[in-house]
Amino acid sequence: MTELRRIGFAYNPTSDAAVELRERASGWAAVRNLDQWATTAADLESLHRELPGTDVLVVLGGDGTFLRAARAVADVDVPLLGINVGKVGFLSKVEAGDLVRVLEQLQAGQFDLELRMGLEARILRGGSAEDPERHLALNDVVIARGSLARVVRLDVSIDDSHLATFVADGLVVASPTGSTGYSFSAGGPILDPTARNLIVTPIAGYLTTIRSVVVGPSVVVRCRVNDAHEALVSIDGREDVPVAVGDVVEIRGLGRPIRLVEPAGSQPFWDLLRKKVELLPS
Repeated sequence: MTELRRIGFAYNPTSDAAVELRERASGWAAVRNLDQWATTAADLESLHRELPGTDVLVVLGGDGTFLRAARAVADVDVPLLGINVGKVGFLSKVEAGDLVRVLEQLQAGQFDLELRMGLEARILRGGSAEDPERHLALNDVVIARGSLARVVRLDVSIDDSHLATFVADGLVVASPTGSTGYSFSAGGPILDPTARNLIVTPIAGYLTTIRSVVVGPSVVVRCRVNDAHEALVSIDGREDVPVAVGDVVEIRGLGRPIRLVEPAGSQPFWDLLRKKVELLPS
């Protein structure tokens, strides 16, 4: 991004603070005669229509809003800048009070771009590779039991190597960015967000010696549903897709990274992690 000419704003319409911030941001862009547009982060159709030709997409909301916007830029390569108006906000390094200062840094070119690995999940109905259902994620793909408290049996492979058959509440396959989320809660490690790895972690596994494994960026993690009363595939915790016995979920790293804007003076990840963890309720 050499010069800021066109800017987009994706926001959470259910947050009064995010709506107010969108109005402030739009006013800032209008005063500077910048081409601008705005839509809700959940409106993928509008995002895909407006993103081509956009220099940066500014996301106004919490982590959920950011994850929705990230799905759109995974297909249309536009840098993301997150402005946090949520609670924890691991994905947004800028707080709402710094909006104008950071937008001015953006216009002045005072920023870096941080490359994050995204995930692609393909659902193969009945294990057939014909016409797979494709989903994109920044944080994680979770294969888990439904609302009933019954475990699922999942056959998991790394490329052509069988890893384990888990009897568990489910399985998390996370990116390094998602390593601070559900994967961590399930016992997985925290990775530097710029790493290129997949983290494979069973959720409440029964009598398993494998707690979590970290694999390379070019492998395919395959998970076959061997037994389940009800099972779901959750994409970034925002979209749940029912799956049945015999279905296979393939997860791989996206070849093209998702680019996040890192304004000058941003807090390093490990300092941010410590600060955010200290804010969490004990």
